[in-house]
Amino acid sequence: MALDKPYKNVPGTTIYDAEQARKGYHLNQLAMSLMKPENRARFLADQPAYLDEWPLNPVQRQAVLDMDLNTMIAEGGNIYFLSKIGATHGLSFQQMAGSMTGMSEAAYRDMMVGGGRRPEGARLKDLDGWTPPSTEKATTMRPDAPAKYTSALFTSHVPAIGAAMDLGKTEEPYWKQVFDGYQWTRKWAKENTPDVVILVYNDHATAFDASIIPTFVLGTGAEYPVADEGYGPRPVPDVKGYPEFAAHLAQSIIQDDFDLTLVNEMVVDHGLTVPLSLVYGELGVDEEWPVKVIPLAVNVVQYPVPSGRRCYELGKALRRAIDKWDGEELNVQIWGTGGMSHQLQGPRAGLINKEWDNAFLDHLIADPLGLTEWPHMEYVDEAGSEGIELVDWLIARGAMDDQFGGEEPSTDHRFYHVPASNTAVGHLVISNPVGRATVAAEDAVESVGAPAAEPAETAAVANA
Repeated sequence: MALDKPYKNVPGTTIYDAEQARKGYHLNQLAMSLMKPENRARFLADQPAYLDEWPLNPVQRQAVLDMDLNTMIAEGGNIYFLSKIGATHGLSFQQMAGSMTGMSEAAYRDMMVGGGRRPEGARLKDLDGWTPPSTEKATTMRPDAPAKYTSALFTSHVPAIGAAMDLGKTEEPYWKQVFDGYQWTRKWAKENTPDVVILVYNDHATAFDASIIPTFVLGTGAEYPVADEGYGPRPVPDVKGYPEFAAHLAQSIIQDDFDLTLVNEMVVDHGLTVPLSLVYGELGVDEEWPVKVIPLAVNVVQYPVPSGRRCYELGKALRRAIDKWDGEELNVQIWGTGGMSHQLQGPRAGLINKEWDNAFLDHLIADPLGLTEWPHMEYVDEAGSEGIELVDWLIARGAMDDQFGGEEPSTDHRFYHVPASNTAVGHLVISNPVGRATVAAEDAVESVGAPAAEPAETAAVANA
């Protein structure tokens, strides 16, 4: 059931996939820099000095100096990027293509005039034993998969929660009620630390502005700096990615008919950093988060936004991708973040719907497939314009064992509180059988099904 990449065996062909893109990121960015006339002039004047400005590996660097396109492509380059280097040297596309074939320029030109290279003998289907790859989608999970999806964690990601931690206000009466709901989780997190968290969140007009609004974004980079959202960056560690695993996920999910946007370089805002702080504590900029993180950003800012059913199906595709991993053994968690009910704009700003929020939590636990039938207008009408963030939670829930015919998960912790600044806070930890919580059973029972807290009387730090 391993991930199939049949294109790797096509004779004389290197396909530019997410893995290649990760390897060749800086090489391709170097090539793109040559779209500016002033950079082309500097490059031609002193190529070694220009290359010193880019973190290329030694093989990539020498290939650029030698104008060796085959090696550049093997090292992650893509011909459309690399053509900028060729153009800087005054080469045409025909000259560049011909240079990779072992033919002289004249012989290559004559071949093209004669009708081009024939496909016979240079196709995958011409190889002995070739069979087309299967297109069937798995409906069950393999028990021996190296990557185990152990637990799902769900939480609101209110920016003011991050500010309260950063400013040392967590013990103030207004905020203590919020943070008390995460004490169980912090203990659990120390005893159940995964290797990687796939963190589903929504960007808040930070990494993506009005010029580009991708629906589903998978971060395939090695590191994600903390964004400045107008108040300065939060004083927390930058986020370390897992490019190899992310590239694998991208390959599988896109083959599973989801059109992801792959991003090697982006900043991350409170939607991602606040959940990390809630679970792993108040870490400083010189420390490190205890897990690698793969960001999965969902557009819920500009309509049309993906439906709950679409997010649920993305969760299933994500789980199939996790299950196909054949690398090192991994403990994987998926976090769904955002919401709960809140509205930040217009005369209805401040809307909170405790009854609806807790009904959502009930359905998320017991009937996630039924929850996918709730339309957008249900979220907006009942949970506020920003309550639509809750569709993100269905990605983590759709990936769990019981949605593939396996055992039901355990609900290890449940918490709900109003308010945190402008927002209702919801929080769940749900585990697949392989990830049953190791925190004391009595602690878990005490937290499950906790009644909704009454709104705090004090609003002194609502703008924190």
